[in-house]
Amino acid sequence: MRKKKVLAVLLAGAMLATATGCSSSKGGDGSSQTGGDLKQYADIVLGEDFTDLDATITMFNNRTDLDSDEYGGVTWKEYLAEFNKLYPNIKVEITTDTNYAEDSLTHLQSGDYETIMGIPHIDKSDYSTYFLSYGDFDTMSQQINYAEERMYDQEVYGVPFTATAQGIVYNKKVFEEAGITELPTTPEEFLADLKIIKENTDAIPLYTNYAAGWTMGVWDMYTGISATGDSTYRNQKMLHTANPFKDTGDSTHPYAVYKILYDAVAEGLTEDDYTTTDWEGCKGMMNNGEIACMVLGSWAVPQIKGAGPNVDDIGYMAFPITVDGKQYAVASADYCFGINVNAPTDEQQAAIIFVKWMAEESGYSYNETGLPIAKKNTETQLSFDGVEFLNDAPAVEGEEDLLNELNAESELNVNNGGDTKIQEIIEHASIGDMTFDEIMKDWNERWSEAQEVCGASIDY
Repeated sequence: MRKKKVLAVLLAGAMLATATGCSSSKGGDGSSQTGGDLKQYADIVLGEDFTDLDATITMFNNRTDLDSDEYGGVTWKEYLAEFNKLYPNIKVEITTDTNYAEDSLTHLQSGDYETIMGIPHIDKSDYSTYFLSYGDFDTMSQQINYAEERMYDQEVYGVPFTATAQGIVYNKKVFEEAGITELPTTPEEFLADLKIIKENTDAIPLYTNYAAGWTMGVWDMYTGISATGDSTYRNQKMLHTANPFKDTGDSTHPYAVYKILYDAVAEGLTEDDYTTTDWEGCKGMMNNGEIACMVLGSWAVPQIKGAGPNVDDIGYMAFPITVDGKQYAVASADYCFGINVNAPTDEQQAAIIFVKWMAEESGYSYNETGLPIAKKNTETQLSFDGVEFLNDAPAVEGEEDLLNELNAESELNVNNGGDTKIQEIIEHASIGDMTFDEIMKDWNERWSEAQEVCGASIDY
């Protein structure tokens, strides 16, 4: 059974509230909550402030697997039960969606959206239109890691519950049965291992998850730190790089990332029919050794471990690119949760409390094999031996919107849910109607035209 972190801190908080008689819906300054100013994230003391606050809030998110204990993890029901030990009068109604990336946008566009929701792919300049600020960046960066992830104009609009590393989930038993004794560190080694797996086992070497759509956008996430070892590449340098999808000749940078997928499909190292992939079904398939590996964030590890009896067979490795003799992995926030800017004040306050509790006291990040969110927390189950973790640096001041502008103009949607273009790589590789270099040439032309239209200087 997968280890679950004990939420002992809640018991301590509950005892403290009982001992001090601290049950008030007023802020620390004694002001009434309803109709008064909000107490911001950094100023709230969980278990002491607003313990009598009575509110019902809603939350919309993508974690359908937490609706039940099918995968062996902590469920939403369990998290809410623990939260209500401290805040018995705050009711949280949770809705989940397997098509969250698209449906969340529909919710926003309707104007009638939940109190809390994972911030979807929207322009950063639109954050304040939909979501409440948790506080300024200088303050929030002292409270949480990844405060810059959903920051605009020095205000933080999203707080993640966990952060993930970007690598590859793999079945250790399948690799062993294939005769692979060392994990690959280059694209060439990885493809060679996939061929060995196909020759020596009955497992699907690499499962693409094409049909799910949103799983395709994951490949973009490896084109920055994992492929370059440069924390400034994704949000700064790529915007000003000439032909960023060109072959650098050393099996690094975006070209090398996407070529792994193209070559794997072209060489028959993926599932027989990419149109029939099954996101929910593949978890059990991988647990049972029917799939050797999948390119997914570390958040997928506990789901796959919980999808069958073979918990110890599931491992996680760094993406197979080496830069100057070293491997890197990006540590990045999962969905960041924003609070409806139009919600009533008492609901907004309840939402801030719940988000802070989930990020800092729930044990969610640890349970999900994630990296800590709260500055005060350091525990994690995740580790890559010999791999350096880096965080993506934010855009330079004055260019916060440039990536969105380039994506809109080029229609490539790099690091912006661009699943369609990744699906097209699989389609072209399978049909054989376009070579990989022809695809990259098209992308470079579109990006270059976008740079010209958007007035982006070419500095690299």
